[in-house]
Amino acid sequence: MLRRENVCVDGVRMSDAGFLFDPNVSTVTVGGETVEYREHLYIMMNKPEGVISASDGGSRQEKTVVDLVPACWRRPGLFPAGRLDKDTTGFVLITDDGAFAHRILSPVKHVPKTYHVWLRDPVPASVPTLFAAGLTLDGERLQAASLRRLSSDALIYEIVLTQGKYHQIKRMFASVGNAVIKLDRVAIGDVLLDPTLLPGECRLMRDYEVLSLIKA
Repeated sequence: MLRRENVCVDGVRMSDAGFLFDPNVSTVTVGGETVEYREHLYIMMNKPEGVISASDGGSRQEKTVVDLVPACWRRPGLFPAGRLDKDTTGFVLITDDGAFAHRILSPVKHVPKTYHVWLRDPVPASVPTLFAAGLTLDGERLQAASLRRLSSDALIYEIVLTQGKYHQIKRMFASVGNAVIKLDRVAIGDVLLDPTLLPGECRLMRDYEVLSLIKA
């Protein structure tokens, strides 16, 4: 490409592969198209049902959230920062920044995750209080979780967690004699899932969204 003189930095054609520039300052074009350099990628995806939160499909070659990332954003090292069950939908954050992922997933950081949950039965008034006090599950005291009803004519609730145990929400409701019909993650920290994203679609996160999660 350099030999064909298709590469320009700030409008000047380049032929030296060793030429150094600052990607935060200079504009690079290849064949007239601007190329944007990103050290790391932060991708917001609306995960559909039937897809696993992993970077590898394993021996069964299941479809993963990374498989759904458009080819233009594919790069080695992409992985989902946190997991949703195969049948759970909603906000999955995909990145190649391990330090960032650790920061938002670390139990000591308490970054909240917000879910909408469809239940089999109405929730008694005692349950939100029980969740807020820290439910004991399989001998372990969970961190406080908030629960509120979203719809007066449907069994749809919002639950906010600051930790992510295995099948935690399903197990919490099972412990109080209820069952989860559908589960959808709608926010991580203060960052809401983009409502324009259809199931399986994704977009690059905006700088202020990434910064918000770091501050959280």
